[in-house]
Amino acid sequence: MIDDLDGRVAVVTGAASGIGRALAVRCAAEGMRVVAADVEEPPLTDTVTTISEAGGTAIGQVCDVSDWDAVDALRAATADAFGTADLVVNNAGVSGTGPFGTLDLAPWRWTLGVNLWGVIHGITAFLPGMVERGSGHIVNTASIAGHLTSPSMGPYNASKHAVVAISETLHEEMLQGSTGVGVTCLCPGFVATNIVDSERNRPEEHLPPGSPGPVDLGEAAAAVRDAYAAQLDPDVVAGQVVDAVRAGDFWLFTDHSADEMIRERHADIEARRTPDPRPHLLELMFGDS
Repeated sequence: MIDDLDGRVAVVTGAASGIGRALAVRCAAEGMRVVAADVEEPPLTDTVTTISEAGGTAIGQVCDVSDWDAVDALRAATADAFGTADLVVNNAGVSGTGPFGTLDLAPWRWTLGVNLWGVIHGITAFLPGMVERGSGHIVNTASIAGHLTSPSMGPYNASKHAVVAISETLHEEMLQGSTGVGVTCLCPGFVATNIVDSERNRPEEHLPPGSPGPVDLGEAAAAVRDAYAAQLDPDVVAGQVVDAVRAGDFWLFTDHSADEMIRERHADIEARRTPDPRPHLLELMFGDS
């Protein structure tokens, strides 16, 4: 919990677009000094410029969160510019998808590297300073896919379930140690971001063997892209995150669209019942069409 954000230091990964960008801008509007991090430099620069032109304080740091050295450099840059971080939002994420029968190891390594190891790296880099000071807050971006499992989303599902588990574990440890450090597990539903286009940032070493470049998802991606554009505004999510940090809330679901599916899954677990096939998560956007 951080009651007064004014003058505090926020680090936001994935800050070049989507939820990360909206949150970096919102944190600056709350009077925080912002370190915006992302692997994409031009849109990251645009985020920093937007904050500066609005009278806020921000610096940008190009950072691949799957790389420990890059995240440690992000911590050092934060300390040099503003001191110890008060709020860290481990938000950078990619969407590695495909059925098991078609996937090699490349999408697994890429997706887990960003979505899972990026969170681990962020916690490892910034938590010690918070604990030493006796205050701070960490937000880890999971997903409703951290509570459900849909076909052809294995790498993404696994990464987000892991983020939920890490967040719950961290929350318990911070409470038991009376550290003064709060934790929020952000579980977005469908938000108007460009995660469907995350292939644009897949490094060469994580491309399928023999691939000439990022995977082209074609017309299917175009339909999903259009559907995403009509979903919840990232600015709304940014406001929800700020409210959760102030209140010290652990769970943050951005909407109730997946509530029934989550309840059904938990009922199966409690009854030790083999689950029947369930609607794909994307059907929450597309309906029955």
